[in-house]
Amino acid sequence: MRINLMETELGAKLGKRFAGLSMLIEQSALPGPLKELVNIRASQINGCGFCLDMHTKDATAAGEDPQRLHMVAAWREATVFTPAERAALAFTEEGTRLADLHQGVSDATWAAVREHFDDEQLAALVMLVAMINAANRMNVISQTPAGSYQPGMFDALVKS
Repeated sequence: MRINLMETELGAKLGKRFAGLSMLIEQSALPGPLKELVNIRASQINGCGFCLDMHTKDATAAGEDPQRLHMVAAWREATVFTPAERAALAFTEEGTRLADLHQGVSDATWAAVREHFDDEQLAALVMLVAMINAANRMNVISQTPAGSYQPGMFDALVKS
């Protein structure tokens, strides 16, 4: 690890607020399993081992089917995802790969998520994609190691 951001004064203050924002999204009307699928897919694209470790373990602890977790990277070919999940995964990919898509999220993808989610859920989905991409970048830049995460280990940070 290059730096443990949580061991710096500024990093700890920002980390607490970042976790608080994440908890607001967690409390949104988006289904829990969908939020984890979005977090996992963005983390796969960005190569964030720490976030993959966290979100696959959180999804497993919440009762997610392991087969679905194994299929996230190949969601287009998998039959285990609902139409709403597929739309959210396409949205996640386009919202994560902004440099690859000069216009960002396509109108077709926006229309697909619009079919499945109301305005409150869409607001949460936009924020979720933005937050997981930010978390991925912080962890990849600082080379935060993966493998030691335990579900619920950041709960105290949010409550303090």
